[in-house]
Amino acid sequence: MEKGWKEVFLTAHEYKAAIARDILENEGIKAVVMNQHDSAYQSFGNFIVYVDELYEQRALELLKELKN
Repeated sequence: MEKGWKEVFLTAHEYKAAIARDILENEGIKAVVMNQHDSAYQSFGNFIVYVDELYEQRALELLKELKN
């Protein structure tokens, strides 16, 4: 990921990454989801949600419940 972006959420489930992105964007925080799944074996890999480093702490706070 480009400099200035921080990972705030990691999951093996695409739907959870989408929920995380929606939560952040509803709070005005731009979020990017990167699909790290292996193209040959879809059961391997993760979805990673990134935000601008300025919003890292707020994003982690908002996503705390989703991680459980």
